Amino acid sequence: MKRRDFIKVTGLGAAGAATLAAPAIAQSMPEIKWRMPTSWPKSLDTLFGGAEMMCKMVAEATDNKFQIQIFAAGEIVPGLQVLDAVQNGTCEIGHTASYYYFGKDPTFTFGSAVPFGPNMRINQAWYMLGGGRDVLNEFYKSYNVVSLLAGNTGCQMGGWFRKEVNTPDDLKGMKFRIGGFTGRVLQKLGVVPQQLAGGDIYPALEKGTIDAAEWVGPYDDEKLGFYKIAPHYYYPGWWEGGPMLMAFVNLDKWNALPKYYQSVLEQAGHYANNYMMARYDNANPLALKKLLAGGTKLHAFSPSIMDACYKAAKELHAEVAATNPNFKKVHDSLAKFTSDGYAWFQVAEVGYDIFMARRSQS
Repeated sequence: MKRRDFIKVTGLGAAGAATLAAPAIAQSMPEIKWRMPTSWPKSLDTLFGGAEMMCKMVAEATDNKFQIQIFAAGEIVPGLQVLDAVQNGTCEIGHTASYYYFGKDPTFTFGSAVPFGPNMRINQAWYMLGGGRDVLNEFYKSYNVVSLLAGNTGCQMGGWFRKEVNTPDDLKGMKFRIGGFTGRVLQKLGVVPQQLAGGDIYPALEKGTIDAAEWVGPYDDEKLGFYKIAPHYYYPGWWEGGPMLMAFVNLDKWNALPKYYQSVLEQAGHYANNYMMARYDNANPLALKKLLAGGTKLHAFSPSIMDACYKAAKELHAEVAATNPNFKKVHDSLAKFTSDGYAWFQVAEVGYDIFMARRSQS
């Protein structure tokens, strides 16, 4: 039977024919509107931009049926209260760093980065394929949220200091803006850690409320203007070899989503993750070159500082694991994965670096 004859026989008009032509999945998609507070100021087109990209991908994949409105830090809740807003149902989803909430439980540090932990590739492999997502979401469940991978900054810098630091003694009494669990590591060396949201760091540094500050890396740090006040720029950020960023979703809202929307949300997070890593890899080298040309003084942390920090980190890991079963469970999961995987990554990456160095000389 020809199509026009079928329409005549069944009594379908143009509207009915259009309905038949539309994909069945599009017809069944409900219209949903969520709100996403973030921990980032709008000026950071990497962090805030990555969250924006996630929302954009969700809308495009659902023909705008599933829309997520994004908010900068402070527009709905302060930057360090995103988890709380999602947990209590004020908002359905939030984009943040897990380790900001270590004060609730030190286990939150593993959802971002653990001091002297893995790089971004190993962190991501553990989360996606090594059991990390399951063990973390088991922990997050007690806070009424589920996590989705939604960003990574790559290895970070060691921060901006008003004066040079050459020995562990130079750190004593220093008021240092440092995020999450690492502050407790540095407390062992006499540092006074301060946890501040990104938009609050410059005013604190300018007023002298803090003596030093770390954020992410050259691209974001230049935008936030730290070089204007603290000329000494240190590396490496041993506390963040490859910190993951999370989209926390209210557990009840997640469970109520159609499976297709759950899949779209998860894949949009992966897209934002890859986008963010590429943005940093592209932007950081040029930003560092610009900072150095403008007078920034680049330093490596001395071996004595690195050794003291490593010792303090291992001591703290052991102390917390001995009293916190959540921390120990996630710690053991990551430790097993990295012990199995580090050798491969080291062989592969060192071998590649040697090859490229020889190639550039030929």
